[in-house]
Amino acid sequence: MSPITQMLPAITAVAVLGVIVAGWLQRGEEYLVPESGPGYWLGIGGSMAMLSLLVYSLRKRYRAARIIGSVRFWFRTHMLLGIAGPVLVLFHTNFKLGPMNSNVALFAMLLVACSGIVGKYIYGKIHMGLYGHKARVEEILAQADELKRELGEELKAAEFVSRELNAFSNEIKGKTPTTAIGSLWFGAIIAVRARALRHHLIAEARRLIRIEGKARGWSWWQRRQGLRKITQIVRLYSAAVIKAAELGFYERLFALWHVLHLPLFFLMVGTGIIHVWAVHHY
Repeated sequence: MSPITQMLPAITAVAVLGVIVAGWLQRGEEYLVPESGPGYWLGIGGSMAMLSLLVYSLRKRYRAARIIGSVRFWFRTHMLLGIAGPVLVLFHTNFKLGPMNSNVALFAMLLVACSGIVGKYIYGKIHMGLYGHKARVEEILAQADELKRELGEELKAAEFVSRELNAFSNEIKGKTPTTAIGSLWFGAIIAVRARALRHHLIAEARRLIRIEGKARGWSWWQRRQGLRKITQIVRLYSAAVIKAAELGFYERLFALWHVLHLPLFFLMVGTGIIHVWAVHHY
């Protein structure tokens, strides 16, 4: 994944936040009103964007819907619409509260948007990358083992680090708890231990490279390069082990989130329909 791709979510978040802040600061100018003109159509557009979120669920569940595009495409679209819809509705309201029915619809939509952000965070914890397949503990630890092989054996520091990582891997394999609380506790303990191990290994590798470098007559740059390689691998390995340890907890949390998110979505749809009906009949 390129650095730009990795930064894209942060860039998008900053851009959306900037647009919202700008709209908030200009709310007193009354450039937009909900009842007519651009403000009215922003409300229609935001409502359609939120309703379109259903397409992703339909595409994911029914093979016959593959004619409308891939699941990956609709997943991306789902996230974009989940951001664009609430922003459009906020501008539709001109960042002000209105009648009771519109306020209920607005807060229901914001609740769904916040729930979606939480779901996106949990999703990233149990998948390999933003649009990747679902992660498995065995697969994550296998990738961690691959990192260990990159250390090589030409350095005593690398040999020491590899031995310590092997011991840590063997200790946590096959110890996945079966309950949500057990998974949470296990993940927390492993996360703390993995971070402590990371700091210990980097400090010890620095000491061993300094001793070995002096004995072999290495330059400062050579010692630095050796330490940089070991540090990078230890950090990646630590992150992989923590992800594997936390996986069970986040899988259970994601299942619970699904149970709660769907009723919130239909609450939003229902309150939105009532709001539209009230606006056009009173």
